[in-house]
Formats: sequence, structure tokens, C-alpha cells
Amino acid sequence: MKNILVILGTRPEAIKLAPVILNLRKDPDVRVLVCNTEQQKELSNQTLNFFGITADFKLDTMQPNQTLAGVQSRILSTVSDIYKNNKIDATIVQGDTMTVFCGALVSFYNRVPVFHVEAGLRSYDLFEPFPEEAMRQMTARITDLHFAPTQLAYEALLKENIPPKKIIRTGNTVIDALSCLSEEIMKEAQNKLLSRSVSLNDKLVLVTVHRRENHGDRLDRILEAITLLTKKYSDHQFVLPVHPNPNVYTKVHTALGNIQNVILTEPLDYPELVCLMKSTKLILTDSGGVQEEAPTFGNPVLVMRYETERTEGVDAGFSKLVGADIDKIISESDAILSKNKSETRLDGSKNPYGDGHATEKITTAIKEFWK
Repeated sequence: MKNILVILGTRPEAIKLAPVILNLRKDPDVRVLVCNTEQQKELSNQTLNFFGITADFKLDTMQPNQTLAGVQSRILSTVSDIYKNNKIDATIVQGDTMTVFCGALVSFYNRVPVFHVEAGLRSYDLFEPFPEEAMRQMTARITDLHFAPTQLAYEALLKENIPPKKIIRTGNTVIDALSCLSEEIMKEAQNKLLSRSVSLNDKLVLVTVHRRENHGDRLDRILEAITLLTKKYSDHQFVLPVHPNPNVYTKVHTALGNIQNVILTEPLDYPELVCLMKSTKLILTDSGGVQEEAPTFGNPVLVMRYETERTEGVDAGFSKLVGADIDKIISESDAILSKNKSETRLDGSKNPYGDGHATEKITTAIKEFWK
């Protein structure tokens, strides 16, 4: 029996790794252990619970006002103890967080193979996104199997001299995760949103903003642009799940808390967020996962970043980069909000990020690794 340790810490990691965990657990020759560094403690555990997964190791590594170096040292130390006390045959990580890099590094130190889900995404600007671009590039140097979600990701890895036999193009597991949402679950999510006074109609705007590189002046400009949009489109409802990071939370509530057509909520659970994406007219976001999920629902997305490692959505016409440029955010939003929702829908069948079969390709490759 092979012991595979899946290391995650944030909600996006939990969403994208849940299908892989569940599929691998169907194999009697594989024992899957789940480590949650709890980089996003409540969000990650909430999401795992939705998929019926309980972490075997919960590390509680986060502290208030921590530095990147501080959280890195704690994750490295606590994850190291798992390898010291357990026989691990392979490690799975996903994406570009501190948890991903630390998990891969500790695995490498213990001479345990690393399998990287969602490998090869690149902006080639180490400060956009920060620090995730560096995390993803560094992880690539110590990875044994690279699961590239798109052709561009596959080609990026080839250009970095990764041997082709180590790269498997799979699609993105975030699309697989959507298939886990039953009609009953979505109905419950809809009721929760209605209880929050969210109007699931054709004049709904979803806003998410949290990225580290947008803290400070950029966030001020983004919030100014959103404030102007709420006044211009007073018949539209703007819903913003507020990230708990104090660098975001306080500013968002100060800027938007008293605007009548704005609903500020705590972070939503996964089904609620999907329900919102299915209903919304426009999405303004700096999230990577939302850029991947939204095309399935035909949603236009304005990406409030200056660079994105998910360029496929931009190339396919689903997304536009607007940065933290007030004029650009407003003008591009005008182009959508001034029209009826039906006029702005895109073809969701052309989602460039996957077809819902990524998990099968990943688990097959993992099992063949030892043959």
C-alpha cells in the first residue's frame, strides 16, 4: 500500500484537491492522508467538510500580523514532523501558496516524490502575483509529476527544461469540483443567499478582492471605483464577501459599509459562491479560482490585477485585465452593466480551463508512477 500525503491550507486548494482525494480513496492499494496547514483555517476546514473530508493533521500555523518568513518557518517545522513520524511515499500539493512551496520542500528534503496539481501557470513577474509567482516557480524545480491544467502551462514547463515525461496535461480540477454540487445543495445555497438579502436577479454584481499585491493604495483605488459604480448603477446590487485579513476587512467596511445597494458578507461557503457566480451579471475579482470557474457560467470577468497567470481566459474573451485603474474598472464595467444581462453572456461550453475529467487523468498518472 502506498501512503500519499495531500498537503493543503486554503479554500481554493481544498476545492481543487477534494476530487483527487475522493478518487484516490477508491483505490484499496492507496492510503490518502490529508494535512491542513490551516493557512485559511475556517475556510479550508469548511470546504473539506462540504466534500465529506476530514484532515488527518491540522497544523494551525497562522498567527496575527505574521510575516511571510514567520508563516513559512512554522509550516516547514510542523510539516516536517509529519514526515518524521509517518511513512510517506508521495506528496500532492496544488497551486501556488506558501503551503504548496513548504509542503513540496519538506517532501524533497525527505526524498519523497512531489506531485504538483495545477503546475506551470506563469506571469513571469515575481511581484504579480506576490508571492505566489515565486512559490509556483520554485515548486517546479523539485516536482516529480507536473499536472498542467492547460496547453500554455504545459508549454511553459517545457521551456523551463522540465522533461516531457514528467508533465501531464490534465485540465483543471476546479471544473471537476463543480460536478459535486447537487441540485439539493444548490437550492440550500440559494436559500442562504436569500436570507442574506441577496437578490438573485439579472442585476447582480459579484466583487472579490483580497490579494496581497492589492493591499494599500491599490485597494483604495479599487474601492473608489466600486463606490462610483454603485452610485451610477443604483438599481444593481453589489455583493462582496469580505476577506478576514485586517488589511482588507477594515478598508472595505469603511468604504462600502453604508451604501444601500452593497451587501458585505463574511466569506461564503463554496456552494454559495458558485450560486452567486451562476446568477451574476458581472464579476470583478482578483481571485485566480474565480477566473477559472466563471467561464463555465458564461460570466464576463474583470480581473483587478495587472498581470495574470491565467491568460487563457483573457485570450478566449472571458476575462479582461483592469488592474487597480479607476477609469478602466469603470469603463469596462459600463460596457457590461449598461446592457441587459442576456446581451453579455458568453459561451460557457468553451471554458478553456477544463472539461471535468482532470481528476481521472491525475489519479491514473499517479498510479502509473510506481509501475
